[in-house]
Amino acid sequence: MADPDRLRRWPAYSMAVLMLGYAVGKAAFALKSQLGFPGGPPVSAAETAAYFLDPALAQWLASASGVLGACIAVATVTTPGRGVPRRLMLVVLAIMTLAVLGGGGVMLVDGFVGIGVGWQWYHGVVGLAAIVLSVEMFRSYLTTTRATR
Repeated sequence: MADPDRLRRWPAYSMAVLMLGYAVGKAAFALKSQLGFPGGPPVSAAETAAYFLDPALAQWLASASGVLGACIAVATVTTPGRGVPRRLMLVVLAIMTLAVLGGGGVMLVDGFVGIGVGWQWYHGVVGLAAIVLSVEMFRSYLTTTRATR
């Protein structure tokens, strides 16, 4: 029979890969001092000027958030991460899940319905995948730590 803990690791590792991809995409735009995500809608110069942060700095911060998200995802399934108090990790995962729901939700709705942002259907699929992985990672952590603590 398969080890249940091993089966519950896939959402966290998949989410870590997705978050690292996000971080790499944001870093690529930071190097160009542009806003956006690779393949996403272009941002006009007027929109760029409306932001309070320099586009490069904003993208570097977003890239760092992707790396942080990947670290959090991996922490949910590793021994050092399991040393973090369960309530604290659940709060962090809830915040992370809400952030993914927000960003992925916009990609999903705009990709399939169209709200004017400019995401295409394939961005909607990525948004849906991010939402599903984030929720499943949260559920897996909740289920696994309930059984072991």
